[in-house]
Amino acid sequence: MDETHDTQPTPPGIYDRGAPSGFGGLEIVAILLSLMWLGGSIAFFASTDAPVTGYQPVLIAVAIVLPVLMIWVGAVTLRSLRALKAETDRLKDSMDALRKVHVAQMQAAEGGGPSGITRKLEEISAAQRKTETTLAMFTSTRVALQPSDSSQDQRVTKPEPATEEPADQPALALGTPAEELDPPLPKGDLIRALNFPETAEDEAGFAALRRALRDRPTAQLVQASQDVLTLLSQDGIYMDDLRPDMARPEVWRRFAQGERGRPIAALGGIRDRSSLALTAGRMKSDPIFRDAAHHFLRLFDKHFAGFEDEATDAEISEMANTRTARAFMLIGRVTGTFS
Repeated sequence: MDETHDTQPTPPGIYDRGAPSGFGGLEIVAILLSLMWLGGSIAFFASTDAPVTGYQPVLIAVAIVLPVLMIWVGAVTLRSLRALKAETDRLKDSMDALRKVHVAQMQAAEGGGPSGITRKLEEISAAQRKTETTLAMFTSTRVALQPSDSSQDQRVTKPEPATEEPADQPALALGTPAEELDPPLPKGDLIRALNFPETAEDEAGFAALRRALRDRPTAQLVQASQDVLTLLSQDGIYMDDLRPDMARPEVWRRFAQGERGRPIAALGGIRDRSSLALTAGRMKSDPIFRDAAHHFLRLFDKHFAGFEDEATDAEISEMANTRTARAFMLIGRVTGTFS
């Protein structure tokens, strides 16, 4: 794969420039000043007729040589400063080149380099696994239900002997619907169905879901929950990722008995800000999601009111920890149900 970078190539020779060498203007100025001082000093002392005695020769030598030394110390210092400046410029060029290379590598990694591709592939793979699990879960459920539904239809639509009824009397039901002959749905199956199967191999979960779908009110709630969970997953919101603050069973009982407002505020235990913001935005911008969410809230409210009458505190706690209950807590908080 060809990669193109917008960075400029490193100027050739920036790593080979050494300190300035040879004589320059600074050295020439130092030599001229030294010669001028030596010439002037010699001429001055030569024109003096005073006799030289004691320490005067030493003092004369110091007076002549010391200024020359100071001139060359200054020249060497300035030369070192110039070399240091050249070294600083060279290091700056090197750092600029390294910075450009680093930026180019980071851009390549984020825009399609090996690490960027690997990261994106992992994200796509994770999303695909969740989608495949959801599709397998509901597809398997519908396939398993087809024989049962057809047998029910055969039982329900079995022809009955024709009878003559007076025109002014309503028709009497001669048979009982098949679903009314089924025993009441156990609460364990209801809770497992509202949590949906964990994986495509969760046979117990699918069995509970099939039994729950034979109960019409439960089937309506399961379908509404499925619709909401599917729509939420489109925004990357999954109930398994939420960790709500669980309310006590007595708070759920108050909600089932019709209390609203502050007494049941603990039910809004979803604290994930991104999920709340995404759900609130979807409620405002997507009328399909808004209708599905309100329909789901009504069904959950109605169904939970009947569930609470005979449920124990442990069963209520299990119910509150299902994926359906978490979706209710999320959407209920967004819509202000608990405030």
